[in-house]
Amino acid sequence: MNEILEAILRRRAVKVFEPVEISAEIREQILNAARHAPSSFNSQPYRFYWVGTAKEKVAVAKLCMGQMPAETASALVVAVADIGSFASTSRCQVEWMRSRSEFSEAKIRDYERTAKIGRILFMPGPFGIFAAVKWGLFWLVNLWKVMGMPPLFRRDLFKWAMKSTSLACENLMIAAEALGINTCPMEGFDGRRLSKYLGLSAHYHEIVMVIAVGKKSHAYVQPPQWRRPLDATLTIL
Repeated sequence: MNEILEAILRRRAVKVFEPVEISAEIREQILNAARHAPSSFNSQPYRFYWVGTAKEKVAVAKLCMGQMPAETASALVVAVADIGSFASTSRCQVEWMRSRSEFSEAKIRDYERTAKIGRILFMPGPFGIFAAVKWGLFWLVNLWKVMGMPPLFRRDLFKWAMKSTSLACENLMIAAEALGINTCPMEGFDGRRLSKYLGLSAHYHEIVMVIAVGKKSHAYVQPPQWRRPLDATLTIL
């Protein structure tokens, strides 16, 4: 079995960590792996907050209901879906494409058109007016043509961004495991207070999860792992 599969199967949600320091090099490798996850339109609609100082960890752990993984972790990563980053991300990609010789002007224009279409599709407008109009148009087209419904309303945009954020979180945890670092994803946190603590905007940001990062305590006994059998999960057509 190769090392990637071993890391995937070895990864567990660790509940108690040892007080060890995570180097800047390891931190960068873990977060680089996260940002290489796939996302629709390569939009990367997320932000990560690495909470590593003692004072900040205590404050964030308290907002994670004082859970043991949060209190004992070497660092906490707050993963945030960000639906306001699409325009700036597409501009940065255009600048990157222009800086490289392998992209022709035609290719750059194609990407700019695709990004523009994405921004139009994902723009709910004031009070969701644009989203309602677009929903009606897509509904009519769907009566005679097979066509999916893109995320139009703000709640749908958050759902869309949270999917990409979750993919990035999985990359982060597998990379950490491969580098000898353990993790524990947590959904138990006070979202309103943690968002306020981080200075997030309810209009654009939604916290997806908080990931405790560190080295498993030698005193922690990992219970046996159970997963449903493959035939209970899989349907082959």
